[in-house]
Amino acid sequence: MDKAAGDLKQALPNVCENVQIHVEIHQKSSSAAKTEDIRMSVLKLLNRHNIVFGDYKWTEFDDGFLNSNVQSVSIVDTDLKLKDRQPIDLSKSNLSLHIFHLNEEGPNSENLEEENEDIIAANHWVLPAAEFHGLWESLIYDTEVKSHLLDYVTTTLLFSDKKVDSNLISWNRVVLLHGPPGTGKTSLCKALAQKLTIRLSYRYRYGQLIEINSHSLFSKWFSESGKLVTKMFQKIQELIDDKDALVFVVIDEVESLTAARSAFKAGTEPSDAIRVVNAVLTQIDQIKRYPNVVILTTSNITEKIDMAFVDRADIKQYIGPPSTAAIFRIYLSCLEELMKCQIIYPRQQLLTLRELEMIGFVENNVSRLSLVLKEISRRSEGLSGRVLRKLPFLAHALYIQSPSVTMTTFLQALSLAVDKQFEERRKLADCV
Repeated sequence: MDKAAGDLKQALPNVCENVQIHVEIHQKSSSAAKTEDIRMSVLKLLNRHNIVFGDYKWTEFDDGFLNSNVQSVSIVDTDLKLKDRQPIDLSKSNLSLHIFHLNEEGPNSENLEEENEDIIAANHWVLPAAEFHGLWESLIYDTEVKSHLLDYVTTTLLFSDKKVDSNLISWNRVVLLHGPPGTGKTSLCKALAQKLTIRLSYRYRYGQLIEINSHSLFSKWFSESGKLVTKMFQKIQELIDDKDALVFVVIDEVESLTAARSAFKAGTEPSDAIRVVNAVLTQIDQIKRYPNVVILTTSNITEKIDMAFVDRADIKQYIGPPSTAAIFRIYLSCLEELMKCQIIYPRQQLLTLRELEMIGFVENNVSRLSLVLKEISRRSEGLSGRVLRKLPFLAHALYIQSPSVTMTTFLQALSLAVDKQFEERRKLADCV
């Protein structure tokens, strides 16, 4: 440890030690360097900078080998284990290094043939994919949903490895995320698949993500939908048979495939829908025996889902609109990006809610802009994460139109954009 780091540690009596720390190392697509060589160079980097405050990212290095072969080195997900932004001593922590390349090819379509017509039944990505890079970090929730999902998959692997008798202790490898539209359920499924592919790269060489197009599996030819579902899962089975792959099956709006059979009994659902439900349940029961598959599903209207499917979901997680605290963190990440791109200039230091709380929310030259942002966040309650991520863009487009703007002016524009969003909602509601 160098003298500066030693002095820092002495000044920080509450340095965290013996913490599980994950380090994600993005290897350049042009690099053919050996994993072990990259690993050793990164360990030297971490040894030189062994006191960090939460998540941290290096994109430039004083090491020629790292500059040539590595895009970034990131300490990630410390917030999932540590409640406060505490200093961490990397030299006395349990480091897990995850080295990965990004696949930049984009998705392929999985087609099913029916009556000489091709149906696009699913989109298929090889993970980790460039399209999902950074998605996990952009998703902000009030609950511990992200850490719970990571821990859930870790436990499914442990139970499989230890050959726990699934007749005595049951788990189905099925997750159901439910809640109103725009809360990031589908994005969370994709981000989780990406994260786990990187986190489990020591065990699986790559990930496979199949996003099923639920609506396309309902055939315009009566009674064919159940057969289409079976065909789709047969293709998935081929992916699962590759033991080097970790397979994620994403079923968005799962109520489309698993409509409640009670509706059929009431005469409001056709028998074709019942065949689809039965086919989905049968296929899930067949593939749950494999340790390298996870089924991730989403729903906006859970009351329409068949209870037999709901019972199969090991985790049923509600994803609701963000609270004021979560909105503040979302806005903070957006403003940080705009400062990095120098659309907001000069750079301003914004305090976190935790830091504002520590000074008793007293207004001064340092806290003033952060308190303004806190008030804008309070007035933004009720907006979905999808809308919140658009508002900084709309603030600029509608009220600024300048290549560069101060933080004060931008926050004024953001406040106006929030007001306009609620005004438009009221007008739409009046038209209904």
